[in-house]
Amino acid sequence: MQILDNSLQNWGLASAAFLFTFTLLPLLKNLILTQRARFAPVDTPLAIEIALQLIARTRRVFLWAVALYVAERFLDLPPQLERASQILIVLISWLQVGLWLAIAVRYSLDAQRRRSAQLRGDLAELTDHALRGSFDIVLFIARLLIFTVVILLALENLGVNITALVAGLGIGGIAIALAVQTVLGDLLASLAITLDKPFGIGDWLRIDDCEGTVEHIGIKSTRLRSVSGEQIILSNADLLRSRVRNLGRMPERRALFTLGIAYDTAPAAIERVPTLVRQVVEAQSATRFEYCVLRGFGESALNFEVCYFVPGSPPRLYLDTLDAINRAILSSFNRESVRFAAPTRSVVLQRTPRM
Repeated sequence: MQILDNSLQNWGLASAAFLFTFTLLPLLKNLILTQRARFAPVDTPLAIEIALQLIARTRRVFLWAVALYVAERFLDLPPQLERASQILIVLISWLQVGLWLAIAVRYSLDAQRRRSAQLRGDLAELTDHALRGSFDIVLFIARLLIFTVVILLALENLGVNITALVAGLGIGGIAIALAVQTVLGDLLASLAITLDKPFGIGDWLRIDDCEGTVEHIGIKSTRLRSVSGEQIILSNADLLRSRVRNLGRMPERRALFTLGIAYDTAPAAIERVPTLVRQVVEAQSATRFEYCVLRGFGESALNFEVCYFVPGSPPRLYLDTLDAINRAILSSFNRESVRFAAPTRSVVLQRTPRM
């Protein structure tokens, strides 16, 4: 009878401990998150913010496992039931640890990316659109490593000898790496793109004979939308071996061309050519005039070389500015009687006297 009373008392204590723990932990979690919402505008240290993120991502099933673990301290369960409970608690706990680590890595990388973007004044990288590129590659690799280690540690805690398993994974990993070395090369290239950041989503690239805007940076390939509309898919390894020109990060674009002026143009008008070109270029907003010089004497024209810069990298802005300046130069030269040269060639015929 006394044994039955002790058993009922233990079960009562275990039930009370389970209900108390399972009620207290969610209340404490909600209280912390409520206080955090009140001080949301205040800048908090990164470590505290990560801790708050981990609390917010704590699953109720993990709280249930903690309450079950506390309740078991008051019970003397049969070995089989105790073993099943241990397996359940260990698996849930380690999965929650893996989730916490993945969230901590994601938040740390995101905070670092935002901080570097603010220092550079690159507002484009603050959008979610940029997260779909190289940022996701690092998260994928980090999650893969985290959950692989978590599963191995969970098996070790359950009494499984993982030494042979780790050795087998090592040998199998070498065999798989040799079999899929092309894919692995693309994966490592994508990681290099992520860490080095030679380009990002939205950048305008010129690669050999391909040109387009970056739409997606994947684990194996990078996709461009070409100027003619089709999608160009390039493997990451081939991309890093190519000479990539990132036109999307140009602070300004150079316009360089030659004006051919006819030789029979009045000397006074020829003297005014640099001044006329400079006035036309500087009339456009934010353009920077560099020079207009008589570069050489052609077969049928005086060759003036013109150089100026257009701010920004959008190709449409550059083309619109180039069009406006060319039209203005044409009108200005017509007013000043500056004639463009047409390709001509003079042939001199000479009669040879007969002997």
